[in-house]
Amino acid sequence: MTRDDGTGLSLSVSQPVADALAVSAPVVALESTLVTHGLPCPLNLETVREMMGAIRREGAAPALIAVLDGRIRIGLDAPELERLAHDDGIVKASARDVPVLVATGASGATTVAGTMFCARLAGIEVFATGGIGGVHRGASSTFDVSADLHELARTPVAVVCSGAKSILDVPATLETLESLGVPVLGLGTGRFPAFHVRDSGLTAPHPVRNAAEAARVAAAVLALGRTGLIIANPVPAADAMDRDTVERLVGEAERRARASNVTGKALTPFLLEALAESSGGATLRTNRALLVDNARVAAEVARHIAAARNHSEPDPRA
Repeated sequence: MTRDDGTGLSLSVSQPVADALAVSAPVVALESTLVTHGLPCPLNLETVREMMGAIRREGAAPALIAVLDGRIRIGLDAPELERLAHDDGIVKASARDVPVLVATGASGATTVAGTMFCARLAGIEVFATGGIGGVHRGASSTFDVSADLHELARTPVAVVCSGAKSILDVPATLETLESLGVPVLGLGTGRFPAFHVRDSGLTAPHPVRNAAEAARVAAAVLALGRTGLIIANPVPAADAMDRDTVERLVGEAERRARASNVTGKALTPFLLEALAESSGGATLRTNRALLVDNARVAAEVARHIAAARNHSEPDPRA
């Protein structure tokens, strides 16, 4: 289904997603940079398919988002997913890049910020990812701060993630989120996770007990329409990595990035690839586990929000 969102941008919404939105059923957005830049092939396709399966099992519709040939696509079919995995011409697209890609007929895989932007246009309020971007280490001299933080400050979407990526300056990221007025919930924990690590050593500002309680807070934030919010879901304990080990690996990856003069959009994929190599694939296994679990939690949250709005009985799976 293709429609104009009122801004002049065409949205192509897949039929399953359109059907869910039409009856206010739960929908969960997914970012496409997981496929193009986040994970190697075939792990990328396997993981995204697992995420979509986890969302469906919780009674929600998955909506993988990308810009293809100048059209914002909300919900991709199997051939489009394969294209993302194998087309080297698909660029990494943040929110600022989306209108340029639309105007020029180009293609891009959406980041956290880009996905939030497109999800909001489509009326999707819940989004599952791995870890948000944030303040990079050394940002006091490089000014490298992810657009994800600013998008969270202006786009009412609930982002279920495992905190901030381990490669970041996590304390500075949390401080920036506070300055921007973005609520940060800790799901079942008072500690803020850092992607591969369950506990960054920092406090989660607003602990909530479960997905139902997170959904009540999310619904209030979304109704006010002022900002988005983070629902920080720690990686499952069985798949978590040791914090000291991750810190050592990140330090090594940063030294390699500096030696290779890697900066800007290329930095995060470079660092994640370096971590995977130096850890013998351990970071990839952890990444896969947290992505699938975040998709499951996001579907739970979306289901509770939809049930409350539709005044329906809670789903027995809750």
